[in-house]
Amino acid sequence: MKRGSLKGRSILLLVMALSMLLILSGCGLVDKLVSMKQGLKEEPQISLEEPIQEFPQWVVEEPKPTGTGEYKLTLFFSDPLGQYLVKEERVIPKVEGIGRSAVNELIKGPNLASNLMPTVPDNTILLDINVKQEEKLAIVDFSRALVENHMGGSSAEALTVYSIVNTLTQFPTVERVQILVNGQYVETIAGHLDVSKPLTRNDLLNK
Repeated sequence: MKRGSLKGRSILLLVMALSMLLILSGCGLVDKLVSMKQGLKEEPQISLEEPIQEFPQWVVEEPKPTGTGEYKLTLFFSDPLGQYLVKEERVIPKVEGIGRSAVNELIKGPNLASNLMPTVPDNTILLDINVKQEEKLAIVDFSRALVENHMGGSSAEALTVYSIVNTLTQFPTVERVQILVNGQYVETIAGHLDVSKPLTRNDLLNK
């Protein structure tokens, strides 16, 4: 046999041996990667959607007669820090205009024994109140003192407005409240909250 043939065959065998070695090494690497992957724990899936936050609904209790010719009402005043509305129950004489009485009691302010703060500015007068039962709308007209004597600030304004709205919407005939000043629509009480349209109850302010 010629020496060139032997040399060529040796080179061919060497190439084949190297190829087999690479194939076997590759298979081992693949198997190793597969076993590593199987040994790993699956990572928990993270949802990109934020959960919907549910707020507790404030239970609106209808004013009820006490059996002695009186009514028990729920009024809303400011907490001492001026951040939330806190309810105060008050018994008043049974009258035909229970909504008017409720607003007038709100204007009087909280009981002196409590640590609550008034929400309606000093010297404010309720000029008129009209409830359109078919629309479940209460139109409440206040004197100019509601605006002129207001202490200002977005939080104080919100507490003033929604102490009125939340107090009146305890009645089943009222779902929305339109605030007027001196018989006129106004855009705002203290520059932060739009009151030009009827407002609905805001229970997020209730503590």
